[in-house]
Amino acid sequence: MTYPAVPESAGRSSAFMVYCLYLLSIPSAGIFALVGVIWALTARAEAAPLPRQHLDDQVRIWMISFWWHVILAIVCVLGWLLTIVLIGFPILAIVAFGWFILMVWFTIKSGLGLMALLDGRGR
Repeated sequence: MTYPAVPESAGRSSAFMVYCLYLLSIPSAGIFALVGVIWALTARAEAAPLPRQHLDDQVRIWMISFWWHVILAIVCVLGWLLTIVLIGFPILAIVAFGWFILMVWFTIKSGLGLMALLDGRGR
């Protein structure tokens, strides 16, 4: 049984759009990142090998970011509860710094991935 050949550009436009959505996710409070990961998950099946690498990496970036957001949200609630005894304020400051670092990491990974896609390199 033979399968039809997948064109080399299949999935490239989807990977490009997901990177753009990821980069626009900061002003949209993360809504575009959610749309982007759904798009990446649905486009992976028909993608050629190179865009498939990028789409897989985009899903991996989103999942890492999601779970770090969950962890930081739990620590934020704990810090908020501990503000009664004043130890919560440093915890909240650390959480805010963690969210900033996570945002910068997400943006840099998305930008580097977009540049690699435009250069025709894998991730």
